[in-house]
Amino acid sequence: MLCSLVKLLPIKPLQRLMSIIADECASLWISVNQINQAVFSRTTFKVTMPATLSIEQWYLVIANHQSWVDILVLQRIFNRKIPFLKFFLKQNLILVPFIGLVWWGLDFPFMKRYSRSFLEKNPHLKGKDLETTQKACEKFENKPVSIMNFLEGTRFSEKKCQTPIHKTLGLHKMLAPKSGGIAYVLSAMGPRLTDLVNVTIFYPQGIPTFGDFVSGKVNEIVVDVETISIASLFETGVYSAEYFNDETQKQQFQHYVNSLWQHKQNKLIQLEQEYKIE
Repeated sequence: MLCSLVKLLPIKPLQRLMSIIADECASLWISVNQINQAVFSRTTFKVTMPATLSIEQWYLVIANHQSWVDILVLQRIFNRKIPFLKFFLKQNLILVPFIGLVWWGLDFPFMKRYSRSFLEKNPHLKGKDLETTQKACEKFENKPVSIMNFLEGTRFSEKKCQTPIHKTLGLHKMLAPKSGGIAYVLSAMGPRLTDLVNVTIFYPQGIPTFGDFVSGKVNEIVVDVETISIASLFETGVYSAEYFNDETQKQQFQHYVNSLWQHKQNKLIQLEQEYKIE
């Protein structure tokens, strides 16, 4: 909170220093929580992760979303292995008392998204949401960062996946992914980003609640991490800056994202078989 208040002063060097200190304080807090969990909790983590990840690089991180515990898991496994995770937040969340200021102080990027129907009524605002995203990401031009995005948009439930799109994609363990969120990040930061970090989180005992996790009722958590070169997405044409103007390009990238999720579901099924979950 103190760093956020100091950052209100319009002094660029001081703001950059406060950003570094804020990130370090957040990482230290996560480290302390890890120690507490190691001492008082029986939860074990089985993590498969490339050794090439570095805190000196820029990453776009995606993961399946099942529980609020997912965020704690991601913070723990990536703490001091990649830059501190930043979540894109809706612009109105900056108004949340106290925590909004903390998010701002931690350089969480705030963005404003317009619906298609809204843009049809206000065509002069077309492209403004992308401009807002680009401006929000300017601070990361020379500062390594990990941008986190849950492509499903909300937490999984069996009820939510009983829709035609899920049947078409064959998804029953995850919600259908949306490509728009990461398209904004790729358009704003594409040349700077190193890798797409694709995370699959699996809970052998079933999806836990936050209370289950903090009370030590979760025995084991399995996490698989793989990386995909961002440059390769541009070079192969999987993604291009025309995403927002070309419907064919948009469908092509959405198809790619769908394939990532289908592969992720196969991985979850394989893990269930390994742990003999019916």
